[in-house]
Amino acid sequence: MTPAILIFFAILFVLVCILRVARIGTLVAFLLAGIVSGPYVLNLFQLSETWAFLGDLGMLFLWFNLGLGINMRRLWDMRRTIFGFGAAQVLMVAFMLFPILAGITPWSMLGCIMVALLLAMSSTSADMQLLIDRNQLNTNMGRQTFSILLFQDLLSIPLLAMLPVFAGKSFNLGATAIDIVVLSVALILGVVVVGRFILNPLMRLVAKLKSKEAFLLTIMLTIIGGAIVMDLIGLPTGLGAFLAGMLLSETIYRHQISAEITPYSMLFLAFFFIALGMGLNLSLLGQNWYIVLAGVIGLVFIKFAAIFIVARVRHVSVPDSAMIALILAQGGEFGLLMLQTMKTAGIDALPQSHQEILTAIIIVSIMLTPILLAVFDYLRRRGKILSAYPLRSVDERDKDIRPAVIICGFGRVGQIIAEMLAAENIPYVAIDLDVNAVMIGRERGFNVVYGNTSTDAVLRDFGLAPRRTRAVVIALDNVATARDTIHAVRNIAPRVKIFARARNLADTEELLKEGVTQALPETIESSFMLGTGILSHLGVSESKIRNLLTELRTDNYAGVGKTISDKN
Repeated sequence: MTPAILIFFAILFVLVCILRVARIGTLVAFLLAGIVSGPYVLNLFQLSETWAFLGDLGMLFLWFNLGLGINMRRLWDMRRTIFGFGAAQVLMVAFMLFPILAGITPWSMLGCIMVALLLAMSSTSADMQLLIDRNQLNTNMGRQTFSILLFQDLLSIPLLAMLPVFAGKSFNLGATAIDIVVLSVALILGVVVVGRFILNPLMRLVAKLKSKEAFLLTIMLTIIGGAIVMDLIGLPTGLGAFLAGMLLSETIYRHQISAEITPYSMLFLAFFFIALGMGLNLSLLGQNWYIVLAGVIGLVFIKFAAIFIVARVRHVSVPDSAMIALILAQGGEFGLLMLQTMKTAGIDALPQSHQEILTAIIIVSIMLTPILLAVFDYLRRRGKILSAYPLRSVDERDKDIRPAVIICGFGRVGQIIAEMLAAENIPYVAIDLDVNAVMIGRERGFNVVYGNTSTDAVLRDFGLAPRRTRAVVIALDNVATARDTIHAVRNIAPRVKIFARARNLADTEELLKEGVTQALPETIESSFMLGTGILSHLGVSESKIRNLLTELRTDNYAGVGKTISDKN
C-alpha cells in the first residue's frame, strides 16, 4: 500500500505543477490523478466503498462552496448585471443547444432541457482563477464575467430542485415550472429567515467559546444536517449542502467561515475529483473518442457564439465580448456535480454511457479554455484578429487614473474614507482581496479594485509612485497583513505618508514602530467620541473637551496607556 500511495502523490505533484504552469486549475489535476491511478491505467487503487464515500463527502463540500458564494445582499446590489446579462447568457446557450440535443440524441424532452442548462453553466473556479492570473478581474470585461458566474451559481437552486422531476419519465411543463419556481422561492426565503434568526444567534454562541474546533464542527454539522433534511423530504442531498452554504453566507461570520473551511474543502474536493477520475470508463471513452471530440468542439463553438451575441446586444465592445465568450465557453464543475449527483441518487434518465461521455466533454472543455485564451492573445498581438481595435490590457478607467491616495482594504473603514475623498474630488483607488466587496463597491460607484496590497507589483500597477502618491491609508483589520503592506509601500515610495487603522493600543504601537505617520485605535477613538457626547450633554464646554482629548492623545495615547482591556 505504501508504494502505491507514494506513486500516487508523485503523480499528483507532477500534474499540479504542469497544469499550474499551463494555468489550468488544480482540481483538474486531482481528476487526472484519479484517472491515472485508477483501474484503467496504473491500477494503483480501485473505486472502493471508501473512495466512493470520500467522493460523496467531496461532492457535498463542492455544493457547499457554491452556496457559500451566494449572498442575498450581494445579489440584490448587483441585480441589474446579474439578472440581465447572466440570465440572457444562460437562456441563449440553452435555446441554441436544445434543438441540437433533441435532434441527435434519443433523450426525452426533459432530458434535453436539463443537459442544455447543465452545459450552459461554466466553471466558476477555473474562470475566476483565469481572470485573477491575467489581472483582468478589475476590468469591465472581468466584472461582467463575474456577474454571469454569479447568476449561474444562483441557478443551481432550481436545477437541483428539478432533479426529482428529472427522475420521472414524463411531466407537465406548466405544473412542473410552477412547482420549481415555488420551491426555489421557498428555499431562498427559508435561507434568509433561518440564517438571520436561527443560525446567526447559534454561531454567536459558538464564537463566544473561542474554540476553533467547535466553530469547524458547527459548520460541518450544518452541511451534513442540510443534506439529511433534503434527503428526508425527497430532494437531492447536494441541495441541502448548497443551502447550508447559503445559510452561512447570510451570517456575519461568512468571511471567517470561508477562511476556516477552505483547507478542509480543498481536501474533500480533491477526494471528489479523484473518485470521479477513478470512475471514468476509459475503454468506453476510447471507443467513442470522436463523439467526445465533436462534443467539445460543438460545445465551445455554440457557447462562444451565443455569449458573443448576447454581449453585443448589451453593447459590450467587440474585444470584451470575444473575451467574455471565450472564457465562458467551457462546461463547469456544476455539470460534473449534477451528473455525479444523478448517478449517486440512482436517477437513470440518461444512459450511463451518455453520462460518461458528457463528463468527458466537460472536463476536456475546461482544460481547453486556457489554451484557447493563449492562442487568442497570440493572434491578437500579431494583429491577425481584431486588428481594428486597439489592444488594452486594462479598463481605461483603471488605466488612466492617477490616485493621490491609495486605500489598502475596503471594509467599513476603507469605504468611509473613500466617501470622504470622493466628496472632496480627491482621486483615490481602494484595493481589497475580497471579490464580493470589490464587485459591490464598483456597482455603488467606488473606485475599488481586486488585489493583494502586500505585493509590490499590485501597488505599482494601481498607481503607487514616489512623487505622485500623496498618502496611503492602511484600513486592514489584520496587523500582520498591515505590516506586510507597509513594507511593500516603503519599498516603492519610502517617503509617502502612511495613515493606519488599528484595532487597539497594542496594534497602534506596533504600526507606529513600522514608521506610519498616524495610527488610530478605533476602539479608543470611538470611546472618545462617545465621551465627547456625554460631556457635552452634561454641560462641559467645547474648549475643555478639546483640551482633554488633546491631553489624552498626547504621546500616542499615553494618557490611556494603562487601559485594563482592549477587548471590549
